[in-house]
Amino acid sequence: MAITRGNVLSVNVGLPREFEYNGRAARSAIWKSPVAGRVVARGVNLAGDDQADRQAHGGPDKAVYAYAVEDLGWWAREIGRPLQYGELGENLTTEGIDVNGALVGERWAIGTTVMEVSEPRVPCWRLGVRMNDKLFPRRFTEALRPGAYLRILVEGDVGAGDEIQVMDRPDHELTIRDVLRIYAFDRQEVGRLLAIPGMSESWRRWAEQHLQETKGRAAETTAPGCS
Repeated sequence: MAITRGNVLSVNVGLPREFEYNGRAARSAIWKSPVAGRVVARGVNLAGDDQADRQAHGGPDKAVYAYAVEDLGWWAREIGRPLQYGELGENLTTEGIDVNGALVGERWAIGTTVMEVSEPRVPCWRLGVRMNDKLFPRRFTEALRPGAYLRILVEGDVGAGDEIQVMDRPDHELTIRDVLRIYAFDRQEVGRLLAIPGMSESWRRWAEQHLQETKGRAAETTAPGCS
């Protein structure tokens, strides 16, 4: 039986900053830090949070990013040091709820908000910069511990200590982990993505393009938005 309750351990936000990457100027908001008190969740962001590249990041389907402390602990054992809340760029560090096992379209009540699980994270080079390991994005994908992006359905506020309660689970079995697994390893299952009403438009478009490609027509092969 799925775990239907958890807690928010930390709310983390950050604004874009400039840095050098391969000798060129770059920008990212992957550096997130815990904040105290209540944080407003409105539109496509938490208050005090932003994205540097809106073409690849952010938007209504990727308004809030949740990652489990249990997975942070797993990574700490893998890399040999503890990870701080927000270090993987997550907005909500959670405890007690299976974020990777959440169903696409599952709805969570958090604080005074309602959020909907939308898609997994597909990591890009920015995560490698954050972790000071250019191979980390590949390791992150292979681990199939992507965390979940959330849509904000009901605006409100969230804070550390809030309960996460699963309000509704859709009638299918496609989890966040499944979506990343299909993208990275099992593309023969791509058709499953098109059968899910809550699948984000970027993922639906990618799935359709991939199916076209397998029929001999040209299609984009890039990820539907890395982060």
